[in-house]
Amino acid sequence: MKQMNNYIDKTFCQQDALLENVLASIVDNGMPAMSVSPSSGKLLTMLVSIAGAKDILEIGALGGYSGICLARGIVGEGTLTSLELDEKYAHLAANNLAKAGFAQQVTYLTGPALQSLKQLVVDERSFDFFFIDADKDHYEQYLDDCIALAKPGALIVTDNVLAAGSVVNPEAPLKRYTATMKKFNVTVANHPQLESILLPIGDGITLSRVKK
Repeated sequence: MKQMNNYIDKTFCQQDALLENVLASIVDNGMPAMSVSPSSGKLLTMLVSIAGAKDILEIGALGGYSGICLARGIVGEGTLTSLELDEKYAHLAANNLAKAGFAQQVTYLTGPALQSLKQLVVDERSFDFFFIDADKDHYEQYLDDCIALAKPGALIVTDNVLAAGSVVNPEAPLKRYTATMKKFNVTVANHPQLESILLPIGDGITLSRVKK
């Protein structure tokens, strides 16, 4: 799996100084190196652009790598709302998005994502594109809240669904969240409100369309 991803990244993703600086800033700030892969980031940009998404919700900001990829896909006016537990992470992400030229399009909400999601529901917000990349234990709850916030036909993209290959390869080292992701994948695949497919890119991405 790693060999395949390296091939995809090198073949389809040109060197990107801006995103490389984001990765460096994450390391410099002592944060975990958990950003999406270059190919996953490029996929996010393409999906946002193809969908014509204007209102994007991201769950899990880290240092802003995926946020930049999402914002790059917005054609014309549009906004990115990003949920992040750690204020330090949100601050770095905001700085990196500003350096990328997206300061006026992104808003960060800090604190537990489940609380922020509930408030967005209360505020009657709605979105046409979602990216879930946060703590795996709450993925199913995040999915339910995203569906509640979704405009008809919205896209929900979820990262890390292959858990480093451990959900399919019995010889791969188990992750703490391997069993959680196996259960989540079954839920997504059979959800009555979703049409979904799993893409084996990066650490696995599920693409779901909310049925109209």
